[in-house]
Order: sequence, then C-alpha cells, then structure tokens
Amino acid sequence: MIQTKLIPRTAEANEPPLIIKSMLAQSLRYEPQREIVYRDLFRINYVQFNERVRKLANVLTELGVKPGDTVAVLDWDSHRYLECFFGVTSLGAILHTINVRLSPTQILFTMNHAEDKVVLIHEDFLPILTAIKSQLTTVDTYVVLSDKVYTGTEEITTLSEIPAGFVGEYEALLKPASADYDFPDFDENTWATTFYTTGTTGNPKGVYFSHRELFMHTMGLLTYIIGYEAMPFKGSTDVYMPITPMFHVHAWGFPFLATMMSAKQVYPGRYEPELLLKLLIKEGVTLSHCVPTILNMLVSNPAAQKFREPLSRWKVMIGGSALTKGLAKAAIDLGITVLAGYGMSETAPVMAVGYLNEAERQLPMSEQLELRTRAGRISPFIDMRLMDDEGNFVPHDGHSLGEIVARGPWLTQGYYNDPERGAALWKGGWLHTGDVASITPDNWIIIADRTKDVIKTGGEWVSSLDMEDTLSQVEGVAESAVVGLPDDRWGERPHALIVLKPGYDLTAERIKAGLQAKVDRGELHKWYVPDHILFVSEIPKTSVGKIDKKRIRSEMKDQILAS
Repeated sequence: MIQTKLIPRTAEANEPPLIIKSMLAQSLRYEPQREIVYRDLFRINYVQFNERVRKLANVLTELGVKPGDTVAVLDWDSHRYLECFFGVTSLGAILHTINVRLSPTQILFTMNHAEDKVVLIHEDFLPILTAIKSQLTTVDTYVVLSDKVYTGTEEITTLSEIPAGFVGEYEALLKPASADYDFPDFDENTWATTFYTTGTTGNPKGVYFSHRELFMHTMGLLTYIIGYEAMPFKGSTDVYMPITPMFHVHAWGFPFLATMMSAKQVYPGRYEPELLLKLLIKEGVTLSHCVPTILNMLVSNPAAQKFREPLSRWKVMIGGSALTKGLAKAAIDLGITVLAGYGMSETAPVMAVGYLNEAERQLPMSEQLELRTRAGRISPFIDMRLMDDEGNFVPHDGHSLGEIVARGPWLTQGYYNDPERGAALWKGGWLHTGDVASITPDNWIIIADRTKDVIKTGGEWVSSLDMEDTLSQVEGVAESAVVGLPDDRWGERPHALIVLKPGYDLTAERIKAGLQAKVDRGELHKWYVPDHILFVSEIPKTSVGKIDKKRIRSEMKDQILAS
C-alpha cells in the first residue's frame, strides 16, 4: 500500500463499529408494523421481533453464553433462525449454522471442531443428536425447538414433554425473559458466524465471517439489488421468502437485508412444494432465491399452472448451480422473473447478479434468455479477474478462459484451524474459486465449468454446464447432468443422466440424433453428443441441492457405461 496522510483520531469522537446490531436497529425506524411470518403458524411485527431478539439474548446470557462462545442451530427456515442471526451475534457470540443434510458423522465433526457450547435444535433432528450426543466434547446446554407450540393464532402453547437433558423449549424460555437488553459495541472484526462446507476430500471446512464482512455484504446487496435494481426489491411493496436453507451461507445474506429494510418476510420451514405455493400466493411473496432443483420442483408442479397471476409478480434469483435455458424458459412462461447470481460459501456469497442494463431490457425475451442464464455481472465493490495455471491474468474478452479469482470487502479470510487449505484458497493474494469462466468486456461472467468437472476430450475442454444447458432445451427433458468418464482414446468422454418430464417417452437414440443434427448444421460442437445417456428418476444432489458429480462419477459409472 502507498503512504497516505491519515485523519487524526479524536478521543471524544464516537465512530460506531459496523456490526450486526446496527442493521437490527434500522428495522424499527420506518416500518415496524410489517410482519415476519412462519408457515401458516405464527406471525409477529418488527416491534415484537426486536423484543424476542432481546429476550433470546437474555436467555442465552442466563445459560452462560459469553462473547466468543459458539451457539449452534439446527432448524428449518424460521423466525427462530432469524432471531438467532441477530440475537446470538449481537452478544458477541458466534452463530454456527449447522447443515442438517450432512451425515451424522460430519455433523459431529463440525460441532466439535467449532467448539459449540449451546445447541438449539428442532425436534425433527433429535434422532441425529441421539446418534452423536455421547461424542460431543464441548456442548453443555441443549434447547429444543418445536412447531407444536404454535396454534396458528397469537396464542403460544406449552410443549407437553421436554427431551431428557434439555434445559427447556425455546418459546417457554423466551416467555418470562426480559425484553430489555443493551447490546454492546465491540470491534467490527469480531467473529460473527461459522458454517462448514464440504469438498471432494477431507473433513468439512469451517468458513467464518466477521461482523464487518456481513455488514459490507449487506451493503453490497443494498447497492446492487436496490440501488441498481438488478432484482428490484422495494421494502414498501415487496415480500421476501427464502427458499435457500438458512444454514447455507446465511440464506445468501438476504435475511440481513430484508430485516434492515423492515420488509415483510415469510419463512416456510421445511420445504414442501404445495406449502411454498400456498405461502407465495397467500402472503403475496414477490422475491425469493433458490437452487435450480427447487425452482424446477415448483414450476413442474401442476398446481403452478393455476396461479399465473401471483407467479407473474415473483422474482427469483438462482444460484448454487447453473440456470439452464430450459428451466429459465419454463419459469418465464409462467410469468416468473428469473435470473442467475454467482458466489460461493467462502464469499458470503454474492459476487455477481444478472443485471440487465437499459438497452438489454429492451431486447426480446428470446435474446434476454442468454443473458439471464449467465452467472451475472460483477457486483459493486468486488474485484474479479481470470487467472491461468501459471498465475497470469487472462483478458476479459468474453472468450478467453481462466479460473475466477476475486478480492472484496466480504470474502472469508480462510478456514478455521486449517491454515494449509486457507493459504491455498488465498494463493497469491486472490481468493481462488475453482470455477473456469470467461468475462465479457462489460462484466458479464460466463461460467464454463468447475475445474474438476470440465471434460477434457480429444485435446479440447468441453463444458459440462453447456451440455446440460443444451439438453435442458430438448422437449421432455426435466433435468440433466453431464460428467466426463475416462476413455482410452480421447482421455475423457461426456456421458449424461436425464430425468424425463411425466408423460414423455424419449430414447437415448432420439436425443442423440437430435443433437447430431445440430452438429451437422454447425449449431453445436461435435463433442456435444454424449457417448451414453442413462435415464434416472432423480439425479444425485449434494446437501445444498447441487448436482453431485463426484458421486455420479464414482457410484454410477458402471450403470452409465452399460446404458
């Protein structure tokens, strides 16, 4: 860094730190009457929400939680989870959002590694706890969460039976607690949250974020989503419902933004297609985000055809996996506004959103489709480059490929107690994403593939994502996955798994013939015809809904080659 002249610090001046409690405070300033809704069971306004956050802080303090202690949560997406986003972190404690879809062995590792002290757990996940409880090394307090206490009215009942070893049920503990709590100021670089992301090898990695990083990520969303209107979100008229688990990168950071804006929020609990549609219509939901699997589940539901009018008000950002043109078109045909975003667990996560400029918004939807299915335009305050294997930067010409590397004010500093993998993440002072892409001169990101999923065949690199996008546009294809498998002649060859839509009876030969016809017309590269096509009822997914290509390559190789 260059030498500059710093502003003298004045001892009497009070410069508040950028911490999560300051975002919470905004929720009471302008629209405190707006609601936070949980399923069809419970609703509160922001005055009540703030009271409950402070009650939670008092409960945790009584349970012995101190600044720097870790509080773990295993819950469905709920108002309780949102209260923990603010109540735990504003104490100066660390919120551990546990991925309930990991195996019990992996969950055990993450809880011991994070040194959890208090665990708040929904009764649906008690069997997981039963399997690992005797091996937990740092937990001393358990609180049970239950939906049985909500009656669908303002009344909250008492849980009839508390599990052995638990100090009580969440609502029963909150009820007598004081609603007064003066959250302290502390250094904005204080550790706020942690969660664990799984890789191809080794134990899950502990990602962590400070108050400042989460504050700045919220400001980045505020600038891009609201300021530039990439996904127009007006607190006065929009209703937010996450369809991304809150354990997954803080539900992409949107709960912090929605709360700061005191927007109406709807939390759906366990994901059930019929209930999601019901809440979307009844509560007037206008903004959500999810992985492609969830959107596909919703647009494929026959009930969706009956609700075109409310769906036409719905804006959805897709992340986690590529948004294919086939799925985007199916959503747009229902009136849904859909576009993609880009990021990863280590980036809090948003680093790009599909912003269409004034000229692009005038294009016919057939041309917009190409833009809406790209990974997005680089977010404000993010410096993103492409790098080759030798560490050289690659030009942003829309064609040259390289690994995406990034810098920004909200990227994780590393992995907890794992300096070796943290150093690899930040090799050369840039965060390495593992994604191969091109970037256009006007900042659009076009993902080619993950470095481990790109197919190297006949001396050329073939994008499995592009092949999946091509297959998604074949009539009758609901979902597809393409992987490279070893080939003696070509090094690797592409192979596909396909899920058909109900009522369609396609064959591998017909699909290949259709693709080959496009190759013959010069519309596709010759490698885009997969060697084998295996029809399946479902495609293996990871714990956060991404296509699990590692599992496909290892467990389904023989099935694919025999198809």
